[in-house]
Amino acid sequence: MLLEISGLPLHPLVVHAVVVLLPLATLGALAVAARPRWAGAYGPLVTVLAVVGAVAAFVAQQAGEALQAHLLSQGDPLDGFGDHSALGHMVLYLGVAFALAAVVSTVLARRAGAGSRPHRVAAWLAAGLGVAATAYAYLAGESGASSVWGYLFA
Repeated sequence: MLLEISGLPLHPLVVHAVVVLLPLATLGALAVAARPRWAGAYGPLVTVLAVVGAVAAFVAQQAGEALQAHLLSQGDPLDGFGDHSALGHMVLYLGVAFALAAVVSTVLARRAGAGSRPHRVAAWLAAGLGVAATAYAYLAGESGASSVWGYLFA
């Protein structure tokens, strides 16, 4: 079943949430990792952004699969979209890992202290996963945009 909002496929709409929230959360995670004393004030915000970004990645993936199935049922060949799907799955996996690491980092900052070794390790792990999720979001977005524009104007 094709998921739509006002006649537009949901996938390209919700993807914009992913490409805004994951990089924004990543910048916050890098800041918290570099300045642990900011963890108390900004750690929860980073965590919320990462979790919402991961949820948006899940919705984007589900909506993308529905869009793909709809296009295939209409007889569209969808040549060149294979990389986009695989990259999108990586965004989801890395986004969820980033969100989980951000939660752990925030919990450790509150329990063990923002300057504690466990928090610092978790904060840098979250930041690294955020960078990876952001990089894959860029690659998936570039792949999807190139595929769609190539498809429309081939």
